[in-house]
Amino acid sequence: MPRPRPEIPGPGQESVWDYPRPPRVERVTAPVTIRLGGQLIVESRDVVRVLETSHPPVYYIPIADFAPGSLVDADGSSFCEFKGTARYLDVLGGGQVRSAAAWNYPHPSPGYEVLRDRVAVYAQQMDECTVDGEVVTPQPGGFYGGWITRSVVGPFKGSPGSFGW
Repeated sequence: MPRPRPEIPGPGQESVWDYPRPPRVERVTAPVTIRLGGQLIVESRDVVRVLETSHPPVYYIPIADFAPGSLVDADGSSFCEFKGTARYLDVLGGGQVRSAAAWNYPHPSPGYEVLRDRVAVYAQQMDECTVDGEVVTPQPGGFYGGWITRSVVGPFKGSPGSFGW
């Protein structure tokens, strides 16, 4: 499948097609929140995002910034050729449980050590995830964990027909 035609970013926007491969990790200064079951389970300003070609940013938050008891080890793992082996976590909040809705890299590959004690969450499984007060849109597809805000344009990996990108 040919590479899709990137959307042209407007003022204050960036194209996910300008993101690198291998992915880049960068600090975020905006506050991030996550709600589940009506409960605020995360509010953090100590956030990094991973930027990879064709993907909206994936936000990683310190494990310590999650409400006590809101993360529980889950079955399963996956492997990223860049970041290493991920483990999955169930997310709990407000009496709700979302199985394998988060992941982290306990022993990340060189260059990605900052992810060691951080967790990323699938936005589509939460009540609400925000970046700087803006409610995010989940990246399309069941496997990807990017968060789409007004500051990024696509098209985004995970949309129908994007498997070969």
